[in-house]
Amino acid sequence: MVRYLALGDSYTIGEGVEDAGRWPAQLAARLRDAGITIDEPRIIATTGWTTDELAAAMDAAEPLGDWDFVSLLIGVNNQYRGRSVDEYVGEFHRLLRRAITLAGGRAQRVLVLSIPDWGVTPFAHASGRDRRAIADDLDAYNAAARELCLAEGVAFVDITAISRTGEAAGMLAEDGLHPSAAQYARWAEAALPVALGLLSGGATASAG
Repeated sequence: MVRYLALGDSYTIGEGVEDAGRWPAQLAARLRDAGITIDEPRIIATTGWTTDELAAAMDAAEPLGDWDFVSLLIGVNNQYRGRSVDEYVGEFHRLLRRAITLAGGRAQRVLVLSIPDWGVTPFAHASGRDRRAIADDLDAYNAAARELCLAEGVAFVDITAISRTGEAAGMLAEDGLHPSAAQYARWAEAALPVALGLLSGGATASAG
């Protein structure tokens, strides 16, 4: 049985959707359909967490033990709070290395998803935030994360483009900010071939 640990923030805990609608749960279900015997993911994630808050929560949860598969999606709240890319890079890199350690030192069993673009949402519009500035910030965060993943041999899946269709019908939860289960399904579909490659011993490094 593949033991799966999912690390993140609101996008991993699935703010506004049922448990089965979270993207890690949907990915696990698709992996089972593809013949991978995988457990329900253990999720360490809470709405609003930044990189340092996720790290502190992981510290509090120790000992976390060993896992066969670890996913990581974190950083949107760093950008929301106006933190620098340089600060994000250092904290994300430490989290990435912790994820590799939790996967038994196997970088090929870690999967990172890019940060989605919340600037396209009605929430962002209503808040008066500069959508272009949000997009530029998140592109910089994601470019840095992709580079770190490449250096560490970790798979990186870009779901940001999917998130930028978030205003399409049915793609957002009722709060007008977080993805709906339907959008999470698209993330899971994007991650599925990469996850299959990792769990079957492949070496897929990125997608999207």
